[in-house]
Amino acid sequence: MANRNYWLDLFTGETWDEFKAAGGTVSGFRESRWNTVSKIKPGDYLLCYLTGLSRFIGTLEVVDKPYKDKTPIWKADAFPSRLKVRIIAQLTPKTAVPIKDLSDSLSFFKNPTNPNAWTGHVRGSPELLSSDDGEAVVAAILNAQANPVSRPFDPRKLRYRQNTFTTKVGTVTVPISEGENLFEIDSELKKPREHTEIQWHLLKLGSDMNFDIWVARNDRGRSWDGSKFADIPRLKEELPLQFDQATNKTIELIDVLWLKGNAIVAAFEVESTTSIYSGLLRMADLIVMQPNLNIPLYLVAPDERREKVITEVNRPTFSHLNPPLSKICRFISFSNLKGKINALRSILSFKSIRPEFLDEISETCEIEEV
Repeated sequence: MANRNYWLDLFTGETWDEFKAAGGTVSGFRESRWNTVSKIKPGDYLLCYLTGLSRFIGTLEVVDKPYKDKTPIWKADAFPSRLKVRIIAQLTPKTAVPIKDLSDSLSFFKNPTNPNAWTGHVRGSPELLSSDDGEAVVAAILNAQANPVSRPFDPRKLRYRQNTFTTKVGTVTVPISEGENLFEIDSELKKPREHTEIQWHLLKLGSDMNFDIWVARNDRGRSWDGSKFADIPRLKEELPLQFDQATNKTIELIDVLWLKGNAIVAAFEVESTTSIYSGLLRMADLIVMQPNLNIPLYLVAPDERREKVITEVNRPTFSHLNPPLSKICRFISFSNLKGKINALRSILSFKSIRPEFLDEISETCEIEEV
């Protein structure tokens, strides 16, 4: 069809299964996306993308004009901005097409200054794609249907979901923990990831300093070098915090917390992958939802990612918060953290160490104006 448009349609593993269980004839979007949905016409194609796996799993053709309806289909949301569709092609999670396999064909991968720029094109739906990009995805899906290739995946990624809550500042989406879903697992070497190692060091140090400690709820089952997180003394089963539901859910997913009574002594987000947005978004959400909450925030990342972290913290999105994220969030390099911990090993009692030492090994994220 000469005038056909191609639209990105995001699914989680759960919402894809619910879509098929309902007959595979209705695709839905949030109420806030109605203005965009209303521009979609019969004959347009929806390109179905599994967010947790970063794979294209199907192609749908729109068969009628957009409408609004709240008849239950999905558990996560009503998705009332709806389109009647028919399935042109569908794959399974194992045979779905990884988006990175299309890096030579899709325009949004051709950004030499930022190899991760493509992620900005798969954060919301419906999203209009160029005809060339749309045709490339359709061709890849049809080819995968005709010649299926089974690709293993981390089952946890298929369970990826976004937790959305209504708060006094509006609808808030709580980013999932990088540790649970966004990491690539080293299936060959089976080595513990840096993220897990740094989490363990922070938890153990906080415990040795006589603080209660908290690890992101979905990381509690992890271990490093044979030591389970759950076995570290003073690890809390529940947070002693009383906020609204969205704030509580956000705090529960922060990588590591040091606690004293009901107070948070320090909050740490460990960022060791190519994307650092999950931790930044959690911190930004806290600032928006609880502007008077005075929590020392630290981003802990590899030394070589220092510039990347500081640049991202100073993006306009975070600079316009009140207060700006750069003013209350500090950067700690992996080498500084490990070096300090090694130095502290010579001290007989960690309990004599004060958390102010974090100021010595961290640096501001503010950019000086020249």
